[in-house]
Amino acid sequence: MTGLAAAAGDAPRRRRPAGPRWFVTGLGVGQIVSWGSLYYSFPPIAEAMGAELGYGKTQIYGATMLGLLIAALAAYPIGSAIDRGHGRRVMVVGSIVGGLLLAGWANLESLPAFYLMFAGIGLVQAMTLYEPAFAVVARRFGSDARRGITALTLWGGFASTVFIPLIQFLLDRIGWRDTLLVLALVNLVANAALYAWIIDPAADRPVPARPAVAADGSQRAGAVRWALRQPAFWGLALAFTAYFATFSALTFHLYPILVERGLAMSAVVGIIAIIGPAQVAGRVVVWSLASDLPVRILGCAVAACFPVSVGILWLAPPGLLPLVVFAVIHGMANGVMTIVRGLAVPEMLTREAYGALNGVLALPGTVAKALAPLAAALVWGLSGAYDGVLAIAFALTLVGLAGMLFAAAMSRRRVDEA
Repeated sequence: MTGLAAAAGDAPRRRRPAGPRWFVTGLGVGQIVSWGSLYYSFPPIAEAMGAELGYGKTQIYGATMLGLLIAALAAYPIGSAIDRGHGRRVMVVGSIVGGLLLAGWANLESLPAFYLMFAGIGLVQAMTLYEPAFAVVARRFGSDARRGITALTLWGGFASTVFIPLIQFLLDRIGWRDTLLVLALVNLVANAALYAWIIDPAADRPVPARPAVAADGSQRAGAVRWALRQPAFWGLALAFTAYFATFSALTFHLYPILVERGLAMSAVVGIIAIIGPAQVAGRVVVWSLASDLPVRILGCAVAACFPVSVGILWLAPPGLLPLVVFAVIHGMANGVMTIVRGLAVPEMLTREAYGALNGVLALPGTVAKALAPLAAALVWGLSGAYDGVLAIAFALTLVGLAGMLFAAAMSRRRVDEA
């Protein structure tokens, strides 16, 4: 058994594990690459690909819907695998497969092949983005995971800032196919090696606070069943589902929304690039000024920022300044919401079975994230403009705020009763 585990790459290795600072730094750099190459790369590359191959918006965004639906279905089993100590295997294999799929995308010539590539990329996203990284951090730090998760999000916030200008630079000089090959190489060589080095199973398997999970996973299943009976869980599910739908629609369509406003390409790239530093700024504020603030209060505060930011994008008069204000508020709110997502389960529900429970909680949100880009493209197709998309996004931000307020109230009541 030990030999088989070692061959699989997840047995404890006799090497000095990375210290907490290097551990978070390594994961953070990996998140920049994973988010930048597997998520934020899509809008500019898809626009260039569609123009060359003659694909419409609904055809292109149908592929993202398929990929994100696969990610939703994979969230629970991947979270459970990390709970069992397979975090390194999950993230290393995800990076390798992601690189191969990006290389395949660079060589595609047909729409069915594009959809096949994105089905795989959806699985890779579930293996390499925040949810698995948060689960790995939670296993490493246990009850002290809050600062580790917050620090990880500080790194991840730079993904769009680094990769949107980089991808546009590459598109302008070598075209979309070779740009994808560059991104594939980064995943295959750099990211896979980084995750393999930084995640040491021997160090990232803390002693559990309660009896170990049974071999059949009954304790994980029990934690999930308990959570499904909590009103706070459903409030969080509503809040995160509305958030993910809005986030996904704006992430994939902000590029064409800003182009539709008549901005120069340099201004479009600049506005989008602001969002990354704004995310980091929001996280730094939480890190330095609100590190002990209960997550239920933090969640309500940040949920209230989204109607403001989307309202500005939708209703503000034309001009560069309102769009800069939108990017700052929206970026800061997104940045802090990532922290809320990472901490909501252990602080508002339970610390047991983090990976599995976070996967269940993310499921409806990931489905919404999958459907939102295509739905936005269909709404855009009805009028040829984005006003209808922004009106729906604004309504969703209000739904998200209501869900977070309800979850906070139910979580506080449970604490008071205890």
